[in-house]
Amino acid sequence: MKKSIIILLMGVLCLTLSVQSQPLYAIDSNVVIAEQPALSDNAILFSGNANIPLAQEVADYLGIPLGKAKIGKFNDGEIQIVVEQNVRNKEVFILQPTCTNGTQGINDNLMELFLLIRTMKRASADIITAVIPYYGYARQDRKSAPRVPISAADVAMLLEVAGADRILTIDLHCGQIQGFFHNAPVDNLYASTMFFPYFSNKKMDNVVVVSPDAGGVERAKKFMEFLIKNGTPARMAMVSKQRAKAGVIESMNLIGDVEGADAIIIDDMCDTAGTLVQAAKLIKDLGANRVFAVVTHPVFSGSALDRIRNSVLTEMVISNTIPLRGDVPDNITVISVAPLLGEAIRRIHLGESISDLFTN
Repeated sequence: MKKSIIILLMGVLCLTLSVQSQPLYAIDSNVVIAEQPALSDNAILFSGNANIPLAQEVADYLGIPLGKAKIGKFNDGEIQIVVEQNVRNKEVFILQPTCTNGTQGINDNLMELFLLIRTMKRASADIITAVIPYYGYARQDRKSAPRVPISAADVAMLLEVAGADRILTIDLHCGQIQGFFHNAPVDNLYASTMFFPYFSNKKMDNVVVVSPDAGGVERAKKFMEFLIKNGTPARMAMVSKQRAKAGVIESMNLIGDVEGADAIIIDDMCDTAGTLVQAAKLIKDLGANRVFAVVTHPVFSGSALDRIRNSVLTEMVISNTIPLRGDVPDNITVISVAPLLGEAIRRIHLGESISDLFTN
């Protein structure tokens, strides 16, 4: 009898220790998931060359190593891929934003993603999820002129034909792009879930959330609602723009009041920063106390970094969906989306709901 009790107590002790040794998963101060099961050996995370640091952060969050693969080029620039581990019947996640990263252009990284998916398909992987933190060509989401492609739809077709079973992305430029995928389900996460806590902890007065255009009103509205929900009073304003041509602003006006306010401009991406910097100056000239910017995808082409450095922006908060390159100004702050992506991957693999990752 005593021996049975001792064995039982030892079993309880072992069970307790095993539970305590499981990793803690936390997305931010608002979403905390404690003592959740880790990924099984059946899941493998691979990375292309577009954003290896982010892929490594995601792997660290999941507590797994990155998959073994060599991705290089022949002398003429032709991409060469060799996967150095078995993926048969495995669930494969391929992290690759289709962006420029300083060493490769957007088309190189898109082709890498395409060939990685094809490689996994030919190697008999069971399920292939393309994790695309930044979805390139998203701005070409409709026919804006005669005889032009709908490139966002054509890239979706390319990825589905390649064999992607699922798409995981962050802040699509246009939410309707999800409908361009006919068979692969798309999970479009919101980086705002990572930005909210940062601004909630700042001491800000008379907050005005500013949409840089009519298309971003819904994004700005959600950000404002979260601030209000978490005890920071806020209201909205919007910048009205008239373009002379693509990339050239003819006139800009503000709808709303920013006098004496801390203004936060919300946008999904920043390319040359010309429009953003111009909008920030307009808001400052109209009496704003401080001007902040929140941008998910730091495309930062041309002299964008110099414009931001010399602008009236108090601070620009960005994510790491696209790796930074060049001399980064002191008024730029980077918040990692690795916990958000990592938690989504973990839940997808384990068949858990990811709905609360979309809530603001």
